[in-house]
Amino acid sequence: MLYVKLAIGGLLIFMIFSLFQAMVSMLKNDQEKNMSKYIGRRVLASALIIGLILIALATGIIQPNPTPY
Repeated sequence: MLYVKLAIGGLLIFMIFSLFQAMVSMLKNDQEKNMSKYIGRRVLASALIIGLILIALATGIIQPNPTPY
């Protein structure tokens, strides 16, 4: 369970890092480094996070909150 939380936390940090890389690329107007590469990495990280959460829920590694309030 700890490894799943660490993996999700690491992917979230990677998403924030990619966001700032895209921002720097946009502000510098750097044509060599394509900004869509960084945005694509964020989308891939999001898909990995969702997949990891769904697999962890399906296998019982993490438990959903039974009460929404």
